[in-house]
Amino acid sequence: TGVTDVYSSPRAFVALNRNIGKAQCWGPSWTEGDCDDIDFVGVTDVYYTSHAFMALNKNSGKTQWWGDTSFFWACGGIMSGCSDLESIESMGVTEVHSTEWAFLVLNKNSGKGQCWGSDSYGGDCSDVDFVGVTDVYSNGYAFMALNKNSGKGHCWGRVLNGGRCGTFEDEDIRDHLDGDYYYYDYYTSDAYIDMDFAGITDV
Repeated sequence: TGVTDVYSSPRAFVALNRNIGKAQCWGPSWTEGDCDDIDFVGVTDVYYTSHAFMALNKNSGKTQWWGDTSFFWACGGIMSGCSDLESIESMGVTEVHSTEWAFLVLNKNSGKGQCWGSDSYGGDCSDVDFVGVTDVYSNGYAFMALNKNSGKGHCWGRVLNGGRCGTFEDEDIRDHLDGDYYYYDYYTSDAYIDMDFAGITDV
């Protein structure tokens, strides 16, 4: 009783009572279905990827992760682009976004952001300048950061799923197909057309 919010990932649920700081999770116990070690006191928001949840207290900056430990969901974990938990909490996180296999935390006020997870799913944003970013969008494979005031945007993640701002020429895509599988060079190819976001107000 007293549930104020319910969150879901593809494999689990979280039922949260913000007023008393308690929650219940269910789903596979070896993944995000087990949140027994999570302190929900003060939690303001919960976010998810396909294999993990992240609980955030926006007032204190405290962040907590739980999920499939065979992946990289905890800050500083395997295949992680997040240097350490302290650096995340000191940012003063104002927004969290996610793809299937990566998280992004952002402080719009200071223009700082960090990503971690699989590079092919947007887990590496070390080249992204978040200063002035007004909006962040994501799908299952990529992120887009947009500055509506300047008309500048940056996309990263899996190229063939929106990880480059622009459209592909058919012949460029065909050059990188092998049967039913992509072996595209996600980071070095120039097989896309630059886009001008000037005047864009919504995505």
